[in-house]
Amino acid sequence: MTRWPDTQFRIGISGWRYPPWRKVYYPEGLPQRAELEYASNRLNSIELNGSFYALQRPTSYQRWHDETPDGFVFSVKGPRFVTHMKRLADVDAPMANFFASGVLALGNKLGPVLWQLPPNFKYDAERCAAFFAQLPRTTSAAAEVAKGHDERMEGRALLECAVDIPLRHAIEVRHDSFKTKGFVELAREHDIAVVCADTAGKWPMFTDVTADFAYVRLHGAEELYVSGYDDKSLKRWARKIRSWKCDTYVYFDNDVKVHAPYDAERLASLLGISSAAAEA
Repeated sequence: MTRWPDTQFRIGISGWRYPPWRKVYYPEGLPQRAELEYASNRLNSIELNGSFYALQRPTSYQRWHDETPDGFVFSVKGPRFVTHMKRLADVDAPMANFFASGVLALGNKLGPVLWQLPPNFKYDAERCAAFFAQLPRTTSAAAEVAKGHDERMEGRALLECAVDIPLRHAIEVRHDSFKTKGFVELAREHDIAVVCADTAGKWPMFTDVTADFAYVRLHGAEELYVSGYDDKSLKRWARKIRSWKCDTYVYFDNDVKVHAPYDAERLASLLGISSAAAEA
C-alpha cells in the first residue's frame, strides 16, 4: 500500500477524466477505471469538478476515497446551482443537498470546498457575508447541514461523517468589482481563501492570503485552458507559494493540450514533493 508523506503543499489537477490524456499521460492499455489510482500515485491532490455540474452519490465519493493512497487529499468544487443559479442567495436546501450527496464519505481525504462565481457576478458585500457565515467549518457541522436536504436526496443521502475534521472553503471570483479592500477584508474576517487564479489575464488575480491556507488555480499562462507553463514560470510560482508560508493547494486546469498533469508534476518536484512511497 502506498502513502503520501505529510506536506503543506498539495499540487494536483482539476479532474482526471480527459480522453486526450489517454495514451499520452495515461499509459496505453491502462483501463479508464484505473486512471484515478494512477494519477493519485503521481500527484498528492485532485480537485473534483464533477460535483460542480451535478450532485454525485455517496458510493462515488466512497470509491474515490478507496482508490487513492493514504495521505491523498481531494478538494471539492461546490455546485453551480448554488453559485451560478441561486447566486449565493436562499441556498439552505441546495447547500444541504450538496453536503448530503456523499462529500463526507471522503473522510480525512476531504480538503477545501471551492466555490466559483460566474464572471457576471458583481461584488455584493451583504450577500457574500451572509454566504460566508452560512458555510460549515467542520465535517460534523456539514453533517448537520446535510440533514436539511430536500426530497431530491431521499433514499440517497449520507448524513454522517466518519471523522470530525476542520472544513476549509475557498472562493474564486471573476469580476473586477471584487478588486476592493473590502472584499479581501471580508474574506479574511470569515477565514475564506480568495483563490489566486491565473487566467491568462482574462479575469482578476488575487495574491492576498485571507485564510490559514492558500488556494491556486492555474488555467493557462498565455491562453486560457490551453497553454502550459515553462520552467521559468513554474519556478516563479514555486517562489510565490513558498513565500505565503501556509498550507497551499494548487490545481492545474490547462487540460486542453495535456499540459496540466505534467506541469503539476514539475511544480511538485520544485516544491520538494516526491511521489507516493510504499509503506513498510
